[in-house]
Amino acid sequence: MDKTITCRDCSADFLFTENEQAFYKEKGFDNEPQRCPACRAASKQKQRGGDNRGGYGNVQREMFPAVCAECGKSTTVPFRPNGEKPVYCKDCYQPRGR
Repeated sequence: MDKTITCRDCSADFLFTENEQAFYKEKGFDNEPQRCPACRAASKQKQRGGDNRGGYGNVQREMFPAVCAECGKSTTVPFRPNGEKPVYCKDCYQPRGR
């Protein structure tokens, strides 16, 4: 049965559905969520440093110049190309499916 829980951050009520309860049980989580989905997402965002860049936080990544092996266009990449593997621009890389 679905449960209604009050968010500890914003005091809004949210549903903890039967499917979510089954997922928590399957994963071995003992505690019910204390935050609504919006506050959970905001908390995760804050832990990451306020952006969606995973563990990089607010650090600017160094970019390196390269030439696309497929179309010959100049581009930049977040690693130093060493010539051992082909480097692709964004347009040529994305269709490859990573």
